[in-house]
Amino acid sequence: MLSSLKHRLLAVATAAGLAGALVTFGASPPADAAVPATIPLKITNNSSRGEPVHIYNLGTSLTTGQQGWADANGTFHAWPAGGNPPTPAPDASIPGPAAGQTKTIRIPKLSGRIYFSYGPKLDFRLTTGGLVQPAVQNPSDPNRDILFNWSEYTLNDSGLWLNSTQVDMFSAPYTVGVQRADGSVSSAGRLKAGGYKAVFSALRAQPGWGGLIQTRPDGTVLRALSPLYGLETGALSASVMDGYINRVWQKYTSATLTVTPFADRPGTKYFGRVSGGVMNFTDGSGAVVTSFHKPDASSVFGCHKLLDAPNDQVRGPISRTLCAGFNRSTLLSNPHQPDTSAAGFYQDSVTNHYARIIHDRMADGKAYAFAFDDVGHHESLVHDGNPAQARLTLDPLN
Repeated sequence: MLSSLKHRLLAVATAAGLAGALVTFGASPPADAAVPATIPLKITNNSSRGEPVHIYNLGTSLTTGQQGWADANGTFHAWPAGGNPPTPAPDASIPGPAAGQTKTIRIPKLSGRIYFSYGPKLDFRLTTGGLVQPAVQNPSDPNRDILFNWSEYTLNDSGLWLNSTQVDMFSAPYTVGVQRADGSVSSAGRLKAGGYKAVFSALRAQPGWGGLIQTRPDGTVLRALSPLYGLETGALSASVMDGYINRVWQKYTSATLTVTPFADRPGTKYFGRVSGGVMNFTDGSGAVVTSFHKPDASSVFGCHKLLDAPNDQVRGPISRTLCAGFNRSTLLSNPHQPDTSAAGFYQDSVTNHYARIIHDRMADGKAYAFAFDDVGHHESLVHDGNPAQARLTLDPLN
């Protein structure tokens, strides 16, 4: 349980870190524009499902720094103190639209998640450290048999960043969008027709990967766990990436891996060579700037542990690049990273097949199938510096 909670908090922190990086480098709104305290979120239910839908807007207030939830009017409510064992959280649910209907609520300046569930409400608890997010990799989690999903967003004075995510799991499909001041709409996260069921079919067909799929006792498919949680639960072999990792480490004992982590700073390069089982990166002067021990599958899929990525200007950016290269299996085929051309991704037989399968079923090929899927801009994200409206569309499960 502690391990699951640790990884859950890590996933949340990683997502927040990504949002922070995007906010830092994102375009600012026009000088005469001001992002209001709340903006409308239009929720459209195209799922064709008859169950009630429940919406939750949970996160950290960017005004006060408090953790809490927002109601349908966009009013923020701080969580009360939790306990040990965790105590039930206040009911933060907002009734969602019925099938074929739309509903508009308002969302405040938060960095957080918009959850939705079909049928039962989600069970949220509070510890002395804050909110316990659903952790369905834990078979005793009370939300294990509920069909639900979530989007992530940051709304601040610089605008809106809203994404769809499969970093933790692939489940009930949805599309995110933003309507700009000129009326145009940008969207992301939509699956191809038939793509939802096709993801599960492809996972079952990939030897060793079908165990990621979770079902209800009646056989209803609920979700596919991410590879990281597959490792934790034993649904995926701990050695699943060893063949590729070993080949990469062998190659760069006699070749150099060049990493250019910043697209806007092409002169900043680092050079990696493996010596004594450790990949050392040097700068242009030949000084060692950071080193990596050979990672395992958990480090690769979670972009953590031996591939930790601190929020700095050297190790973090190099680690992000390595993580993307391992997940996409481009480190052998291209010694100059990051490789940003999707045509070369997932071509090795040893790869992140979960990410490969999801990206292949997305209408625009973009997804957040692992933490640093934004390397090279392959993530499912919409952004606008002066948003008129955010959008969340619940898509069919077909």
